[in-house]
Amino acid sequence: MKFFYCDHHTFPLPAGHRFPLPKYASLRQRITKTLHASQMIQSSAASEEQILRVHDREYLQKLKDGTISEKEQRRLGLPWTPQLLTRSLYSVGGTISAARAAIDDGLAMNLAGGTHHAYPDHGEGFCVFNDVAIAVRALQDEKVAERVVIIDCDVHQGNGTAFIFQDDPNVFTFSIHGAKNFPLHKEKSDLDIELADGTSDDDYLGELDWGVRRALDLSDAQFAFYLAGSDPFEGDTLGRLKLSKAGLAARDRLVLDHCRAAGIPVAITMSGGYARNIEDSVEIHFNTAKIANEIRNTEYVMRDA
Repeated sequence: MKFFYCDHHTFPLPAGHRFPLPKYASLRQRITKTLHASQMIQSSAASEEQILRVHDREYLQKLKDGTISEKEQRRLGLPWTPQLLTRSLYSVGGTISAARAAIDDGLAMNLAGGTHHAYPDHGEGFCVFNDVAIAVRALQDEKVAERVVIIDCDVHQGNGTAFIFQDDPNVFTFSIHGAKNFPLHKEKSDLDIELADGTSDDDYLGELDWGVRRALDLSDAQFAFYLAGSDPFEGDTLGRLKLSKAGLAARDRLVLDHCRAAGIPVAITMSGGYARNIEDSVEIHFNTAKIANEIRNTEYVMRDA
């Protein structure tokens, strides 16, 4: 199975900032040491043309020039630097590359991405560009997948993604998230499942099973993006749900097994994860990679489009 990474493109953060930058390199190192049959590939940067299929030219230009305002940076939750733009372009490129690899192999994973709060004209919630939306447009432009389903299991609603595809009948957006969590204003996905604070494994998995089946049935998708956030974890500082590590592993297997049964390839992105102990987030993301690798190493038969 192919994994794409960009953690060597780092960026400065103020002391005590809650964005967990070290988890990306830690995850790559653990996969490299443990999943010996996997392929670890440096991501390429997304092109300006690819970015502009989703994002406004004015927004991209402000990021290039460093003229993004302090108010916009507060909304983004990250201070602008040239290194932040570079990292973001490579993160998007990793999702595009993972999608292309999944077309050939059934499954692939970007060890970054899932930045689903980014809108065409602004970033928010630690999300500069909407990598999955950009990758969807890349697949469509390359005519390798027209109908796409986005299965978003980050604990926060994929509001930017829902907004971008709200009038697109070929892209089905499914988000399962905390009802009272960020963002305060929720967009309307094609399918939203909102969960109460404190939801635990059994209730979550029951709702997810129904939701994934429904999303796959309604979308008739040729390709899936899976945002495998670790932040539904009971030890996450921004999560408010109560899933165990075993419950999150069961989540991963459920999503990927349903997609395999439907015969559609899947590109996985990391999305969020803010555990009090960063190694808990790393372990949860590693379990996603391990399960995906196991499934990829079994027979993965894709149906004809």
